[in-house]
Amino acid sequence: MSVPNPLLRLEQRAAEADKLIEYLKQQVQLLKEKASVQASVREEKRLAVENGKLKNDIEELKKQLLEKEKRRGVRDVAVPCGDTGADRCPKPTPPQASGAPPSVSAAAAVQSPPPKDEPKKKKPEKKGGEKAEKKQAAPSQEDAKVDVSRLDLRVGRIITAEKHPDADSLYVEQVDVGEAAPRTVVSGLVKHIPLEQMQNRMAVLLCNLKPAKMRGVVSQAMVMCASSPDKVEILDPPSGSVPGDRVGVQGFPGEPDKELNPKKKVWEQVQPDLRTDDCCVATYKGAAFEVAGKGVCKAQTMSNSGIK
Repeated sequence: MSVPNPLLRLEQRAAEADKLIEYLKQQVQLLKEKASVQASVREEKRLAVENGKLKNDIEELKKQLLEKEKRRGVRDVAVPCGDTGADRCPKPTPPQASGAPPSVSAAAAVQSPPPKDEPKKKKPEKKGGEKAEKKQAAPSQEDAKVDVSRLDLRVGRIITAEKHPDADSLYVEQVDVGEAAPRTVVSGLVKHIPLEQMQNRMAVLLCNLKPAKMRGVVSQAMVMCASSPDKVEILDPPSGSVPGDRVGVQGFPGEPDKELNPKKKVWEQVQPDLRTDDCCVATYKGAAFEVAGKGVCKAQTMSNSGIK
């Protein structure tokens, strides 16, 4: 009879424990619901505060906008601005012109002039400016004088010369014309001037021809020579000349082109008037090639010959 009593007590305790667990579960669920409600209340409060701030910001911006419109001379017109139609706030509209018809609405009056008007006004000015520039530029480009002053003639020193590797009739020279580095010049002088006479000699060079490739070598200038079908002589600058000295022609002042445009054929128009005179002096239309303060340029023996 002593055994059943402990078992009975254990069963009672187990039943009490189950009740306690169920009670605790209920309490936990209530706490969760309470915490959820409190969180919702806090979120609502936070949102209400933010909403109030946004409303204040909007009202402040409206006031600033109205102040700016008033400064620009725009009068106020009542328009709805709240949740109900009864509330009204001023909306700026520009004052009507004295001659404007009464049927014109405020919204139409507020509109600014079409943006297309400004480009239309600017276009004629731009076109006119371009035309004026073209008219001013045209005389300097198309009607510019064509004479020897457009040629960049300089004294140069042929430092070295050698035969062209791919052409038996051509020399390839390195020529000092007063620049930082020598220029490469290709000349068809093999049949007329021995190679030893091409070394370390002074010459007159045309320096503003467009560079041209001659049998694979780019030539950057041209050695000026008195020339006939049977004979060619390099023009000699006056004694005392140095590489880079400008060769000019009296009576034809002006600065040479930076580079002669082959399409304008300036060289082709000037060349026929280049000749040596009776004294072998190189001339253009009878006026001598000269280096200022040093003398004239001459061929050695060829008089009354063309120059090219």
